[in-house]
Amino acid sequence: MTTDGSLTAPQDPAGRGAPIVAVALDGAGWHPAAWREPGARPEALTDAAYWVGLTQLAEAGLVDLVTFEDSFGIPVGPWDDPAADRTDRVRVRLDAELVAARVAPATRHVGLVPVVTVTHTEPFHVAKALATLDHTSQGRAGWQVRASPSGTEARLTGRRDLPEITAEDYAAGRADEQVAELFAEAAAVAETVRALWDSWEDDAEIRDVATRRFIDRDKVHRVDVETRWFSVRGPSITPRPPQGQPVVTALAHATVPYELAARVADVVFVTPQDDAAAASILAEVRAAEARVGRTGEPLRVVADLAVVLDADGRAAAERLARLDAWAGQAERGWVTDARVLAGSAADVADVVEAWTGLGYDGVRVRPAVLPDDLDALVTDVLPELRRRGLARTAYDAGSLRGLLRLPTEVPNRFAAV
Repeated sequence: MTTDGSLTAPQDPAGRGAPIVAVALDGAGWHPAAWREPGARPEALTDAAYWVGLTQLAEAGLVDLVTFEDSFGIPVGPWDDPAADRTDRVRVRLDAELVAARVAPATRHVGLVPVVTVTHTEPFHVAKALATLDHTSQGRAGWQVRASPSGTEARLTGRRDLPEITAEDYAAGRADEQVAELFAEAAAVAETVRALWDSWEDDAEIRDVATRRFIDRDKVHRVDVETRWFSVRGPSITPRPPQGQPVVTALAHATVPYELAARVADVVFVTPQDDAAAASILAEVRAAEARVGRTGEPLRVVADLAVVLDADGRAAAERLARLDAWAGQAERGWVTDARVLAGSAADVADVVEAWTGLGYDGVRVRPAVLPDDLDALVTDVLPELRRRGLARTAYDAGSLRGLLRLPTEVPNRFAAV
């Protein structure tokens, strides 16, 4: 049985149709100097129309899903000292789940997957918000689970004390216990959220005026969970989502998060830097699935790729060099967890072809500058991927689960068989 209760047997990856193509949206783009590009719109980052426009553009390109970044703290990149008061970086962010809710009625097909951090958020609230998003989007909601190891973020909420973990702590292994604890909590939250989504059976609402019965109480189930981090009493107040179980995703870089994804997620985003790392990471993910005893549907494994694309007669390498200079890292170059590719549509397609050939289910593109690199993705890259059979040619399902070829009929764990 899978994490969502599905009884469907594993599918052959070669039989899943075209690879998944996702887009990760964040601020003015993923490069820290993106907001300084002539085509960027830093004045629009808190304007709902900006996010609607970007998502509609991605949908026009027939991408499977869009993710929206979020965090409790100010956006901080690998180059930045979290304590530094930088004035040359974007330091604003909207709530990702609320952005997705605003985008939902303005789109029809593309999946909407906000990041929701679980470390300082009550599971009941997470379950209700994402179930609502699935209702308002008519079955296109997902969730990127995120844990927060940041002591700075912990102090913003005041719910607990977390020591700040430094890069040296990670390197020396001093952070292992704290990280394991945070990811154990994240797994417990995700499992509780999934149970809350099932707390209403699909036909729990009767809505019969004649008998004055709106609901069948026997089909609304209590979810009583007690952990060392949180407790939940009672069912959700939101009826079961249209998908039954909205798509759960996670970004993972190492063993502990791979195991979190294997326990609770449908899709895992990973960050290989080259073909050798891509093969190694895929093997690690499959090993994590075996360690946690996952059965049924295998994880969909999607590789993240940060892109600076040739656009409007401007060479990608020149654009990237200018961005790096503005960021004060001309010698070191753009440092991020994912591979950075500066080049043409064919260059991107070559990487996607190589990684899907290794067994990856698809790629999530991180545009360096918005909307420039998203425009180039839709106009140039996606047609090249379609020419090679590496991207969908039409939306062929009415739900995000359907687009990702996950089982669309998900049994309710509480319903009588």
